[in-house]
Amino acid sequence: MTHKVTTEWKKNVKFESDNPSGHNLFIDLGEDNGGKGEGYRPKALMLSALAGCSGVDITPMLEKMKVDIDDFKIVIEGHLTEEHPKYYHIVTVDYHFYGSDLNESKINRAVDLSVDKYCGVMEMFRRFADVQVKSHFHNS
Repeated sequence: MTHKVTTEWKKNVKFESDNPSGHNLFIDLGEDNGGKGEGYRPKALMLSALAGCSGVDITPMLEKMKVDIDDFKIVIEGHLTEEHPKYYHIVTVDYHFYGSDLNESKINRAVDLSVDKYCGVMEMFRRFADVQVKSHFHNS
């Protein structure tokens, strides 16, 4: 399978990129780097792709496992190298699960399957970064 995106320059350092889903997004830099802040930052967009990839693995698995959660969020921090080209060399992925009676063993199983088997973006990150993963359970 091949994915194709087309990214068009919109002047200055702003670009518009399509997606196989049919949705478009804007990429831009902050004012401190010559942009106007009218879009996603390229490197941070990679972190969003990582969270989205893992999230779309985990939620259907939890549904199949009949695990009820009230809420779920993924917080990712990417630590950049000092030298150019700057890239994420350490990435922390924190999974936060909220609910009244969380089945931690099944949730951990779903996270492990995403991290170790299904999330291709996670595997790409592992090629260039130390990826650290942790689950947090917030029982209400």
